[in-house]
Amino acid sequence: MAVTAQYASACTVREVLEVNTASSPESGRTVTHSNFNTSLVLNASSTPPATKVAAFEQALTAGAATIDLTALTGANGVAVDGTGLKVQVLKIRNQADNDPVTVEVGDSNGYELAGADFSVAIPGGGEFTFYGNDGTPDIGSGAKTLDLAGTGAEKVEVIVVMG
Repeated sequence: MAVTAQYASACTVREVLEVNTASSPESGRTVTHSNFNTSLVLNASSTPPATKVAAFEQALTAGAATIDLTALTGANGVAVDGTGLKVQVLKIRNQADNDPVTVEVGDSNGYELAGADFSVAIPGGGEFTFYGNDGTPDIGSGAKTLDLAGTGAEKVEVIVVMG
């Protein structure tokens, strides 16, 4: 299985500055903020590498679920084991009609995606995307789970790129 992940993080904003002189038309007062946008292609030979992927919907039961990075389900039901790899990209999108869903280091064998205190609440219709740039921990038996917490039977969409 060959993996190529196109990662993009963008927030391009056009700002029209206030009129402070009659000699400056609106088109000359427009600033475009786009220099912080990122666009990368990750694969087995890139730095950082991307060699495995799992994309799936994760349902919460009674407001809870655990994502085990060593036991994911990939395309066509294929088992995906991230052992020895790092999470390069994680994207979780909460469905619009859901209550907020919190993603955090798992209680048992927790994966410290962004440190020991990692926790993010994703509102209904919101999404969270994390690019690790090879700075995340290796996935292993003692570092493999992310816990999800909500209020009921929410469902989130997840994509995990590892390498």
